[in-house]
Amino acid sequence: MVRISAIFIAVCMVLIGASLGAVLFLVLHVSAAMSAIAALAALTAMGLFNTISTRLRDRHDLGDQIADLSRGTADLARQVGELSRKSSMLEQRLENSLTRARGASDPLAAEIGELGNLVKQLAETVAAHETEIYRRTGANAGSPAVLALPPEAAATPQAAPETAPEAETPAASVGERGFAGVPREALGSMIVGAVDAGRIDLYLQPIVTLPQRKVRFYEAMSRLRTEQGDVVPASDFIEYAEVSGLMPKIDNLSLVRCVQVMRRLQLKNREVGLFCNISASTLSNAESFHHFLEFAEANRALASSLVFEFSQRAYRNFSPLEYEALAALADRGYRFSMDQVADLRIDARELHDRAFRFLKVPAKLLLGRSAGAQADIHPADLTDLLARAGIDLIGERIETESMVVDLLDFDVRFGQGFLFSPPRPVRPEALNMGQDAEVKAASLGERHELLNAAGGG
Repeated sequence: MVRISAIFIAVCMVLIGASLGAVLFLVLHVSAAMSAIAALAALTAMGLFNTISTRLRDRHDLGDQIADLSRGTADLARQVGELSRKSSMLEQRLENSLTRARGASDPLAAEIGELGNLVKQLAETVAAHETEIYRRTGANAGSPAVLALPPEAAATPQAAPETAPEAETPAASVGERGFAGVPREALGSMIVGAVDAGRIDLYLQPIVTLPQRKVRFYEAMSRLRTEQGDVVPASDFIEYAEVSGLMPKIDNLSLVRCVQVMRRLQLKNREVGLFCNISASTLSNAESFHHFLEFAEANRALASSLVFEFSQRAYRNFSPLEYEALAALADRGYRFSMDQVADLRIDARELHDRAFRFLKVPAKLLLGRSAGAQADIHPADLTDLLARAGIDLIGERIETESMVVDLLDFDVRFGQGFLFSPPRPVRPEALNMGQDAEVKAASLGERHELLNAAGGG
């Protein structure tokens, strides 16, 4: 639109200049040259006038726009100043409120801290009294009186009622008295006799959730019963059984009994699992592992609930033969656990790749109370490291309430130890019931083959 008006004005100025020249030449009889000069001068004068007037008008319009912009900027600055003033007032009020709240909460926080210290001291005192009562009861009666209780009785009242196979009170106390005074060369024959006579008993110790203390798993432990009725823990006879080559036979027998117990447990609660300890010699013995694998295959329906457990020392000494055996069990759906952890040099990714889903670490090692403990990671970060690899951390050998409180600070989800319940023997009728269930799961020929292997080598 502006361009059209400018063209129209230019045309008009040309016509006016030409008309002036024509009037001078035709009417006033001025020469053609003078008429042309006059017309050109008039056109130049009109052009200058138009340019100057246009510049003045544009300057006036630009001045108005600058004035409007200045007024807008001033208004914006005023609004920003108002917002800054209000923001300062709000910050001052918030700071005053926080100061008053902090002043009111500090005494409460101090009181809560003192109450926490008192509760911790009370828990330690109660735990010490319970340990003393347990020791005196076991020393006076020949066996801990609490073994007659179900495993959940040692947990808190909030623990869910998870019922284990019935436990019976053993005839003798658990300890090293069974090997007292026995020559070293006679220990092997004593263990052979106990295995052949079926005097390798199965004990169960619960693994509970923290802090609820609900029974989530059981660990199966072997106990040797001597002819005199003394009960010897596995840690006291495994070394001699390894030297005598009896561990594959004991492990096969333990697997049969663990399957029996697991079937009984699943009749009551399918969420409960069972840890079964296996030695490295069982994996490396081709004949024994063949029977072991056949029975595991026949009962692979229990693979999600039955966890095979190996010590850290045994795992670090595994050869390709043992790794191949682990892979065979993992292919059938079984998962593994590592216990007897002496240091925290853990490769979580490698353990996950080899189907390890649980890691048991002594509470004293996690809490830094074990002298000479070595680690590649701070114990407080171990739970997160294992969780990223799909492995659950279990704190074991928990003996006091203070340990539970400290382990909760490390986000440990599971706990095991005498604080919750000592190992308790499984009654023979529970194993008999398991045998009936086993007949339904595997053929009679397979079962007899495995039992013969477990009983005869």
